[in-house]
Amino acid sequence: MPKQNVFPTLARWRRRAASAAVHRGARWVREAGAVTAERPGPYRFRRLGRHSRLAFPQGTIFGEPWIEIGEHCVIAQDVTLTAGMLPGLDLGRETIVRLGDGVVLGRGSHVIADAPLTIGDDCFFGPGVYITTTNHSYDDPDVPVGKQWPRSEAVEIGSGSWLGTGVVVLPGARLGRNVVAAAGAVVRGEVPDHAVVAGAPARIVRTWDREAGWQPPLRTPAPVPVPEGVTAEQLKRLAPDPADGG
Repeated sequence: MPKQNVFPTLARWRRRAASAAVHRGARWVREAGAVTAERPGPYRFRRLGRHSRLAFPQGTIFGEPWIEIGEHCVIAQDVTLTAGMLPGLDLGRETIVRLGDGVVLGRGSHVIADAPLTIGDDCFFGPGVYITTTNHSYDDPDVPVGKQWPRSEAVEIGSGSWLGTGVVVLPGARLGRNVVAAAGAVVRGEVPDHAVVAGAPARIVRTWDREAGWQPPLRTPAPVPVPEGVTAEQLKRLAPDPADGG
């Protein structure tokens, strides 16, 4: 009977052990590097509300003494939050960037402001959303655009709004409550409450009326919410059992 070669088995065990150790270390780094009110790290926000969390690694952050973050906010990895055009500026007494309670900023999003920028409560942003109060000007045709003094204008996003992946919000935009911006939309100007916008530049494609409902009508029925009082354990019992092929 031929001898069993133990070296490949030992090598596989070492690779598995190394992989497990790397992942444990990565989880520890992500947890230790997260920013909360209790563990602000190097940042000194004007306000960082209870139960809010900035995931590690953070994106570019500066001007945090002029940034307010409400309670129960989730700031994903690689999110940029900046107040002012450059680090180290004195921006005065007023808050520049204000996030309400329950705001979710998707991974790789950018919130960049040197004029007042307000995001209302319970706004949800997909990955890669870009919001700015400042844009390049091109008034002088003889000067490179990047060297011309930019224009700045306040931005406001109403509570309850949802901005899909890759949405861009330009200076001066005013979004009402519960606005939906479709993925890739470039939003400027005024958007009324309960409107859906899409395109570049974004245009209103659906609105809600108290009497008529959504116009044009929604193509799919509303999802059925989970009844109040249902526990996580009860939901698990409703899930199909993989052993049964479900």
